[in-house]
Amino acid sequence: MKILPRFQNISNDTKVSGKEGAAGIKDKLIHRIQNRSARVGIIGLGYVGLPLLWTFHEAGFPVVGFDVDPDKIEKLASGRPYIKHLGFTMMEKLAASGRCRATQDFSGLAQADAVIMCVPTPLNTYREPDMQYVEQTAHTVAEHLRKGQLIILESTSYPGTTDELIVPILEEVSGLKTGEDFFVAYSPEREDPGNATFNTSKIPKVVGANEPEALAAARALYDTIVVETVPVSNNRTAEAVKLTENIFRSVNIALVNELKVVFQEMGIDVHEVLDAADTKPFGFMKFTPGPGLGGHCIPIDPFYLTWKAREYDQHTRFIELAGEINTSMPRYVIDRTIMALNAHEKALNDSRILIVGLAYKPDVDDLRESPTFKLMDLLKGYGANVSYYDHYIPEIWETREHGQWAGLQTVSWNRDTISSFDAVIIATNHSDINYQELADWNDIIIDTRNAMKQVKARGKNQIWKA
Repeated sequence: MKILPRFQNISNDTKVSGKEGAAGIKDKLIHRIQNRSARVGIIGLGYVGLPLLWTFHEAGFPVVGFDVDPDKIEKLASGRPYIKHLGFTMMEKLAASGRCRATQDFSGLAQADAVIMCVPTPLNTYREPDMQYVEQTAHTVAEHLRKGQLIILESTSYPGTTDELIVPILEEVSGLKTGEDFFVAYSPEREDPGNATFNTSKIPKVVGANEPEALAAARALYDTIVVETVPVSNNRTAEAVKLTENIFRSVNIALVNELKVVFQEMGIDVHEVLDAADTKPFGFMKFTPGPGLGGHCIPIDPFYLTWKAREYDQHTRFIELAGEINTSMPRYVIDRTIMALNAHEKALNDSRILIVGLAYKPDVDDLRESPTFKLMDLLKGYGANVSYYDHYIPEIWETREHGQWAGLQTVSWNRDTISSFDAVIIATNHSDINYQELADWNDIIIDTRNAMKQVKARGKNQIWKA
C-alpha cells in the first residue's frame, strides 16, 4: 500500500451535472456501487474503521483510509498490525493491494463516492456527549464535499446527531443541499472485537436515511458487504437502535451485578445460579457480572440517551440506575480485596497488588473504557503499589482519561514474579492464562470473572469471588 500525500484528479465518470436530479444521482451512484467502481473512503481506522475498510476491500471496492494518526497510516502501508486480533494476514493483503490507500491528507475525500465516518464519541468529565471528533470530521468532509457523494455516520450517538449536527455543517460549509446534491445516512457500527463467529460481513446492518434516494444508495452500498441490511425510516430511528441495543445490555449487566452482591451476602454463588437459570430454553437470557463495564459502547451509550432525553423533559431513571450500579462495581471489588487481605492479616496500604487482565474483554488488546483502570486508580488511592499482567498489552499507551498509567509495562508470568505480590485481582479472564499456576503461585486471589471455577484452591481463604 502506498501512502499518498495527494490523490489524482476525480475521473470524469464521478462528476455529476448540476442539472441532474436526486433520482439520477442515486441511480448513477448505485450503478458504480454494483459494478464495484465506487470509491469508498473510511475516516477513522480504529476498531470500527479498519475492519470496515477490509470488508469493502474484500468485496472488490477501491478503498481509501483516512486517519490523523501517522502510526496507523505507516503500519497499514507496511502491513504491520496495530489491532492484534485482526492479525497479520489482513494487514499484509491491504498493504500489497493496488486497491487500498491510506493517508493523512483529507483532500482525497473529494475522490470518494461514499464517505463513512467512524470516529470516537466519548463522554466528557460531566458524563455528557463529547462531540468534538464528529464535529471536526463533519467540517473536514464538508470542505471537500462534492455533488453525488454519499456520507454515512457510523459513530454511536444520540438521536438527532445526523440531522442536527452533521447535515447543517455539510450544507453550510459546502453550499450543497442534502437530498438534492448529495446523500446522508446513518448506520450504527456493530463491531464485537475478537468475536470469531461474527465479523463485519456476518452482522446485519441497520441503515437509516431521511430521503428514499439516500436510503436506497446506503442500502445498495452495505448490501455488497453484509449478510443483511435492515432499513429503518430515518436517521433518528437508526441512531436510537444502537443506543437501545447497548442500553439493553447495560441494564441486564447491572441486574446480575446487583444479584452478585446480594447473593454473595447470602453465601450463594451467582455464577452457579446463572448457569442453572440458563438451562431454561425460553424466557431467560444469560448475562455475566464483572468488575464494571468496559469497551467503547456499554459504559458510554446509555448516557447519550439520558442526556438527549432531558431536552424533551424526560428522565431515564431506569437507565441511570443501571449506570450507577455498574459504575459502583470497582469499589465493590476493592472492598472484597480489603477483606481478603484482612483475612491474611495484611493491609491494602503499601501492599503489592497485581491486576491480571487489562483489556476490557477476554482475548483482545482493547483497553477502551476498561474497568481495570478504575481498579488501578482506586488501589493507588488506598496506597497500594499496582502492577498488571496482560500479554495482549505489553505496555499501556496514552489514553484520554488514564494518562498516569502510560508507559507501565506488564510483569512476567513466572512463579517468582507472581508469588511476590500480596494479592492478585483477576479483572479480565483471558482464555490462555494458566489459572491453576496462578493458584499455585499466590495465596490471595480476588476473582471478578469466575475464572477460577475449575481451579483447585489450596485453602478456604485463597480465592475470593468479587
